[in-house]
Amino acid sequence: MRVDGREVSVTGNLLQPLLRRTNDIVRFALAAAFLAVVITSSLITRNDWVALERSISDIVGVLTPTQSNLVYLLYGVAILALPFVILIGLIAAQQWKLLGAYGAAGLIAVLSLSITGNGIAAPRWHFDLDDRLRTVLSQFLDDPRWIAMLAAVLTVSGPWQPARWRRWWWTLLLAFVPIHLVVSAVVPARSLLGLAVGWFVGALTVLVVGTPALEVPLDGAVRALVRQRFPVTGLAVDRPAGPGPLVLTATAEGSDGAPPAQAIIEMYGPNQRSGGFFRQVWRWLRLRNSETSPLIASMRRAVEHRALMAIAVGDVGVANTSPIAVAALDRGWTLYARSPERGVTVDSSSGPDAVTLVWTSLGVLHSHQIAHGDLRTSEITLDDGTALFGGFGSAEFGASEVQLQADIAQLLVSTTATFGAEPAVRAAIGVFDKDTVLTASRRLTKSAVPARIRNSVTDAGAVITAARDEVMHETGADQIKAETITRFTRNQVIQMVLLVALVYVAYPFISTVPAFFAELRNANWWWALLGLTVSALTYVGAAMALWACAAGLVSFRNLVIMQVANTFAATTTPAGVGGLALSTRFLQKGGLGALRATAAVALQQTVQVITHVALLILFSVAAGTSADLSHFVPSATVLYLIGGAALGVVGTFMFVPRLRRWLGTAVRPRLTEVLSELAELAREPKRLALIVLGCAATTLGAALALWASVMAFGGGTTFITVTVVTMVGGTLASAAPTPGGVGAVEAALIGGLAAFGVPTAVAVPSVLLYRVLTCWLPVFVGWPVMRWLTRKDMI
Repeated sequence: MRVDGREVSVTGNLLQPLLRRTNDIVRFALAAAFLAVVITSSLITRNDWVALERSISDIVGVLTPTQSNLVYLLYGVAILALPFVILIGLIAAQQWKLLGAYGAAGLIAVLSLSITGNGIAAPRWHFDLDDRLRTVLSQFLDDPRWIAMLAAVLTVSGPWQPARWRRWWWTLLLAFVPIHLVVSAVVPARSLLGLAVGWFVGALTVLVVGTPALEVPLDGAVRALVRQRFPVTGLAVDRPAGPGPLVLTATAEGSDGAPPAQAIIEMYGPNQRSGGFFRQVWRWLRLRNSETSPLIASMRRAVEHRALMAIAVGDVGVANTSPIAVAALDRGWTLYARSPERGVTVDSSSGPDAVTLVWTSLGVLHSHQIAHGDLRTSEITLDDGTALFGGFGSAEFGASEVQLQADIAQLLVSTTATFGAEPAVRAAIGVFDKDTVLTASRRLTKSAVPARIRNSVTDAGAVITAARDEVMHETGADQIKAETITRFTRNQVIQMVLLVALVYVAYPFISTVPAFFAELRNANWWWALLGLTVSALTYVGAAMALWACAAGLVSFRNLVIMQVANTFAATTTPAGVGGLALSTRFLQKGGLGALRATAAVALQQTVQVITHVALLILFSVAAGTSADLSHFVPSATVLYLIGGAALGVVGTFMFVPRLRRWLGTAVRPRLTEVLSELAELAREPKRLALIVLGCAATTLGAALALWASVMAFGGGTTFITVTVVTMVGGTLASAAPTPGGVGAVEAALIGGLAAFGVPTAVAVPSVLLYRVLTCWLPVFVGWPVMRWLTRKDMI
């Protein structure tokens, strides 16, 4: 390569691989959105759109018929010739790989608009010039398939072509809208659809096949280095451009017999910063303000920041490189030239003093209020008894306390992986005091340690755990509370999902509120107050059962409060799984181990089922067989189908080895533990009595609340029959997939009361009042209670 009369040798492969740039992804997303908007608007406002076009055409269509024909002919010839011009240009440039994508995009675009209810309708384009030339051209100008083909091939060939050509071609294609208006013709709605489809197909093709990076302006890089008194004589490619920069080694002749000088050149393409910018935006949305640096959208500004930080770190004597040149080159490229790294990279063979040297250099940085932000061992070298740093892309001058703590946490991970936990933590405490290291170790979590640091070590999770444990050992801390760095925690996300689910499942109930309130005028409020009191006592029963299952190892008072929050979690999740998870979490926070807490909840549920079935049999016998239960009891056919499906599931688990192993390794131990707990309960009659009494109070309390609701509206049924309805209806509705059984519970209870002779005028408001007392009031109280328990670190 010859630059300004200077011969520069270039070795290595400059051919950059096809890659999927962020621009390609954004283009595809915009094309998909544009296609959706065109389809939606054409379906909704098609007639209004045509009327608007006609009115605009009447205003701007000032050309005479002769002038209109001339404009139409000239534009038609240009549109007809455009794809052939592009094709000839690709062949002349020998873009052979592009021809396949070019042809595929054009063919797919035409075919996608040729599909009809009767199959594929082939285009009927003809070039019979015996007819009027305007007629020949109009078949292309007004055919959406031609417009789609043009948009597709323009999108595919655009990344390979100069920007000026690309802009002129798109301007020519998009001109069909104003030209139609000027010549007093309405733009067919199908043409806009063709444009949207073609752009979408082209964007999808580019996303699949990838695009080339632009031509590398090596001549500009050489001139930028010459201006900095570095006369380049040779360039060697160390790493082709791809997800990262193009890295080259530049060589210059030494003066006065000195050996040749070398420089490392990093060249960033025009689209490489876009991906980094989107990552910055995501970090800004996900992390707190104190955890994120100012957004830098410009590659030039990012490179300048890195060079300035290299100068600042070099001034305090711990930088292993120094910047030579920063320059903006042609075609959007940015140059960063620096000296080669001094010293050898730190690794496990660097000697016992290396870890101390690394931490000492970090102390020097922090004493000047500089944070590095990327403390991988690959960015640290040792030279003449001093640890030096490189990188500086994430460094900050005038760093905040948060950024300094993040540095310590990062270096704890890197040095623990390289030298071991004990030497790393002791060296950190030797440079910084125990309190500083202990505070920074709160950031030893997956969310706080950047991905680039975790990816640089083997088994990052084990390394982080080892570092935390060693910090606790060295500082004498009992535990290290993880630092919250995100704007939203996992618990907040779960609570938000539960709240949305609550609104969703409550909507059908809200629609019945006006009629329900009209019926409340005739209700006996003393019975309603009794129902509310009994409903509150069910929480005491449930808490008593779970307290006995946990052997009294948790606070009974807090357990009763937790049952209110449990109503919210159980109602807003299908099958009440949220309530089970919340109970287990509460027991764990109360001091029980994970296995012991799970076993206690499983034991309580098992006794609850046994008690429920026993009470159901007892009250069914007491109620007699005169009632018609067919309204809410499945038919024999349905029961046979359920039984057959259950047998099929059991057979599948028995014959599939993986499922059989899962039963043996995951289910069987828990089942054995629950059975052993039941056997142990049999030898403790007082504890067993508490659990059974609590479970019975929960079941009978719900039945008594429904009976009080029926009596509030003047119902005449007995408590025994209402108990049967509550237990049978609740059991059937528990299989409903809706959170809290919303809809299924109401239907089952209303049908059950009707089967026992309760009029519909009484059954409907009674069930709604029952659900208000036992479900919706506790749910809306449970939300703030759940947040209170979260603040108190009880769940």
